[in-house]
Amino acid sequence: MDSINEISNRFVEARVRLSPMTATELGHDVRQDELDDFSPDGLSELHETVKLSLAAARSAELHGPGDESAAATFIERIQLQSEMFEAGLDHAKLNVIASPVQEVRQIFDMMATETDDDWALIARRMAAVPQCLAGYRRSLAHGADHGVVSAVRQIAKCAEQCDTWAGVTGSTPFFHDLAARADRDGVLGETLSSGATAASEAYGQLGAFLRNDLAPTAPHRDAVGEQTYRLQSRFFTGATLDLQESYDWAWEEFAGIGAEMQRVAGRLRPGMSLAETAESLDADPAYRITSQAALRDWMQSLSDGAVAAVRGVHFDIPDEIVTLECHIAPPGAGLGAYYNPPSDDLSRPGSMWWKVMADSSDFASWRETTTVYHEGVPGHHLQMATQVYAKDTLNDFQRLMSFISGHGEGWALYAERLMLELGFLEDGGDLLGLLDSQLFRTARVIIDIGMHLELVIPRGSGFHPGERWTPDLGLEFLLTRTLSEPQHARDEVDRYLGWAGQAPAYKLGERVWLAARAAAMARHGDGFDLRAFHTAALKLGGMGLDPLVDQLAKL
Repeated sequence: MDSINEISNRFVEARVRLSPMTATELGHDVRQDELDDFSPDGLSELHETVKLSLAAARSAELHGPGDESAAATFIERIQLQSEMFEAGLDHAKLNVIASPVQEVRQIFDMMATETDDDWALIARRMAAVPQCLAGYRRSLAHGADHGVVSAVRQIAKCAEQCDTWAGVTGSTPFFHDLAARADRDGVLGETLSSGATAASEAYGQLGAFLRNDLAPTAPHRDAVGEQTYRLQSRFFTGATLDLQESYDWAWEEFAGIGAEMQRVAGRLRPGMSLAETAESLDADPAYRITSQAALRDWMQSLSDGAVAAVRGVHFDIPDEIVTLECHIAPPGAGLGAYYNPPSDDLSRPGSMWWKVMADSSDFASWRETTTVYHEGVPGHHLQMATQVYAKDTLNDFQRLMSFISGHGEGWALYAERLMLELGFLEDGGDLLGLLDSQLFRTARVIIDIGMHLELVIPRGSGFHPGERWTPDLGLEFLLTRTLSEPQHARDEVDRYLGWAGQAPAYKLGERVWLAARAAAMARHGDGFDLRAFHTAALKLGGMGLDPLVDQLAKL
């Protein structure tokens, strides 16, 4: 009988075999010139692997707490993958932030570009985009035929993204820009140009399909309803939540953070409202960044400084995972930041990507300082690179495929607050930015649950009391109750509506981390060692919030 670690490792091998894009993400030299099969047949083949692995894991003999934790993590994850497939959600996967529409484009950001051989792989992979997206269209059509299709809002926004990357809107097509970066002539240059044209045309065709074929079958109602929401909430949090309790708690948390923001703003700009304070800080030369290149350089400098300051003092960071590269993401998707972990062998470092509007050239650092800590150190980079590094203690699934939003985003939000506690956010503007981040993530809990379950806004909230949540009210809430910029707020509402259950995972995950630390401090008293607690917690690897509570209670 195979051990749970053997089963988990074999599942990772199977995923790499079936998914060339996963191989690239992990840094494995497998089928680097191919793309995933998103067709119904491809999805079914992956589902068969999931079912076989799930059955094997359930029958595995477990020897000790390490095996029990590994089994709980693996079974919980792939059980949910199976449930998502059975519900038809895999065939209908389309949203503005994390679906094949974006994933196929973004995989090129992770490919090496140093040698002719590297560019030849990119050229062949670009040439594979038409077949890949054709299979994806068949799955979307299959889902629609079975009554599972994303709302019109998601379809329209994704079509706009396709237009941008295809150059339909007049911008330089992403793939032609990529090919031009190679600066190769001869046969390789022609192959790159041909591949770029094929990929651009394929994205143009996908955009047309979304508008002309899929949109007429799609619902105009954005809310997914309670049944689907509960399934997706479990997927993103690894917990069975009391949604009403989470919603009610978020309102209380929102009020508390808002009151603290008022106090900080009052010290920074006496007599001004929060909105006026934010506008004043945006115009303050001390916080202004006036180009995208300067934004990238500022990100890199702040990130490097954070690593140097906390390493060996507050956290253990091995040499192999010190490097974090900062980039401006290609235009076309919504606004915000994201992180890509290092490759399995650590030869490709972790990277932070900032999505900005193509014509943006004016940024305010006070809004974004805390985001660098969230995406970098001690946030995602420290957390995920530590997992990848832990080959001696974690199996490959735990190291490479166990990211769960509740655990990972919860840690990153906890890391933002931790940097305040460690003295890194003493500047008044940066502190207001942290509090705004906390307020914003709390608003996500309220809006995401509220819009998808169409809950009643409580009386005494001061915001449309007694009415039921709608997307318009969600946007109004962000614009009037947080310091979100208008375009960012609009992108966020689109994100929540297309990625149901993910946005609350940040704040609800942070809640678990804070409660676990408080419990550990109470258990150990004067003997509590914060650095040791963080080290042990990060070495557990990713897992759902329910098993995380159990594991952290042992530290």
